[in-house]
Amino acid sequence: MFESHAQAGENANNMKLKIGDKAPDFKLKNQNGKTVSLLNYKGRWVLLYFYPKDFTGGCTKEACTLRDNFSDFKNLKVKVVGVSVDSTESHKKFKKEYNLPFDLLSDEEKEAVKLYNAWGKKNFMGREYYGTLRISFLIDPKGIIKNVYKSVKPAFHSKEVLRDLAKILK
Repeated sequence: MFESHAQAGENANNMKLKIGDKAPDFKLKNQNGKTVSLLNYKGRWVLLYFYPKDFTGGCTKEACTLRDNFSDFKNLKVKVVGVSVDSTESHKKFKKEYNLPFDLLSDEEKEAVKLYNAWGKKNFMGREYYGTLRISFLIDPKGIIKNVYKSVKPAFHSKEVLRDLAKILK
């Protein structure tokens, strides 16, 4: 079972999520404005991937490689879900432009990025700022985190997840 908002919020503030933890639930709007909860995917494998920004180089590469390998995820009954702090309108355009076959969830209030420790300090050209970290979670049908990907390489991430999932499902 997935954790409640209150439990998840407490955990996110006190520790990093790790393999074996229950995945915290959240409610966010997808690119069409429909509210989606992690509980909607109960009973299914989920690849929950957090990314910094629509239409940027690494984020586009990651989304497109997930798209290009989507049939493999679908065959394994894995729901792929992307999350960023971009608006639903931005997600709608991004999804359409790159023909992405999975939902993109808008977290403008930074609820899920904080629950999943995907919000943090970043550095770019000597400038420090807070933003969405590129991190993914592989969640099993019971809502348990089976893998945490902290050092995501956009071009290879989908193959890495599929390889790990094949090992888990053996």
